Formats: sequence, C-alpha cells, structure tokens
Amino acid sequence: MQVLGFNNPGAAVAAVDGLIACGEAAVAPLLDNLDAHNYGARAWAVRALAGIGDVRGLALLEQALASDIGPSVRRAAARGLGQLRCDGLPAQGRREVQDRALAALEAAAADGEWVVRYAVVVGLESLGGSLERGSGGQQRAVACLRMLEDPEEAVPVVRLRARQALAALAG
Repeated sequence: MQVLGFNNPGAAVAAVDGLIACGEAAVAPLLDNLDAHNYGARAWAVRALAGIGDVRGLALLEQALASDIGPSVRRAAARGLGQLRCDGLPAQGRREVQDRALAALEAAAADGEWVVRYAVVVGLESLGGSLERGSGGQQRAVACLRMLEDPEEAVPVVRLRARQALAALAG
C-alpha cells in the first residue's frame, strides 16, 4: 500500500499487480487507506480497484470518475466501472450496481479529456456485454456509444473505438 504513494511508476505497477492478484482481500485496505491528498497514490489505488472489480469499490469509482482532477484517475475509474463483478449479487443488487455504473459512464461521456471518453467506451462495452440483451440498460449503453461514435466527437480514435464496441455488442 505504501508503494503506491512513492514517486516510482515501476514500483507502483508492481504493487498494483500484486494488489490485483490479492483480489477481494485488497479491497478494504485500498478503500480504508486511500490518500486523497496524493494524486499518484490515488491514481494507482483506483487502478488496483478497477482491476479487482469488487463492487465495494463502486462508490469510490463513481466519485473518481465524476470529480477527480486527474484524467488518469478518471480513466481508470471508467474502465473499472465496466469491469465490476456482480455475479454473486442477487438480481436486484446486480441491476442496482449496473445502473449506477451505467449512469456514471453516461455522465462521463462528455468529459473534456479524450482519454477519459475512450475509457468510457471501453467501460460501456464491458458493462454492456454483461447487461441483459435488449434491456433498457443495454439500450442506454448502445445509445451512449452511438453518441461517442458520432462525427461530433472530435477525436477519431474515440469514434473508432466506439464503433468497435458497438459491433462487439451487436454480435
């Protein structure tokens, strides 16, 4: 946990990989020891939570995507919201988590940083694949991807990635 706060990206990557390998056991320490004043530590912690995919990280991922000053933190949160593992939840709980993740991703589709919008596309593709086919949630995910595929999206790579995500969800 302390390594995440060091100014050493190589060590932080190794620490994140180790935390992801620990899985669910790492979630509580990550949530309890998040350093709100250290951007680097916060970014690495969000990456670890995103990689683990535990639903206990939902609120932190939502908050990070909506309001963190760091684009890399928002990018990791967007990816993480698409990868939340809801398998062990009852149907109602699963729908609630998926709806919250979808709402956060929809809001972030207008983020000013293209890397965040790209990560939103990745998150929507992942989340959309876990939603019931033809459901209202999947329709919302597709509508958001279509918006990011639109020519009004200024960055070609975001449009292309959205097109790829749409094709994956249609298949």
